[in-house]
Amino acid sequence: QVHLVESGGRLVQAGGSLRLSCATSGLSFSWATMAWFRQGPGKEREFVAFINGGGDNTEYADSVKGRFTISRDNVKNTQYLQMNSLKPEATAVYYCAAKYYNLFSSSHAPSYDYWGQGTQVTVSS
Repeated sequence: QVHLVESGGRLVQAGGSLRLSCATSGLSFSWATMAWFRQGPGKEREFVAFINGGGDNTEYADSVKGRFTISRDNVKNTQYLQMNSLKPEATAVYYCAAKYYNLFSSSHAPSYDYWGQGTQVTVSS
C-alpha cells in the first residue's frame, strides 16, 4: 500500500522560506514522477511543480518559477519543495502526488495515482 506523508507546513511571514517534505512508502520511488500541488482557500487545486524519477527533469508553474525548487532523494524515498520569497498568495494546503508513467501531462492533477493528506502553509503579510 502506498503512503505519502507531507510535513513542514507552518505559518511564515511574507518573504520567508519553508521546506516541505513528502515521505513515501510502498512506492517504487525511483520510477515515480513526483509532484506538488496546492489548494488555496476558495480555489481549485493547482499545479506547483513536478520532478521525474531520475531527478533530471523538472517543471514549475509560472507563479513559482525562480522561487521554488523541487528535489528528491531516491535513497530516502522522499521529495522536497524549497519555497523562498514566499508571498501571501502562496497560502494553501500543499499536496504531494505520485504517479508512474502515463500519457497524461505531469502538470495535470488527474494523471496522479497517489496523494498525501496535505500540509498547511500560511504566509502572513
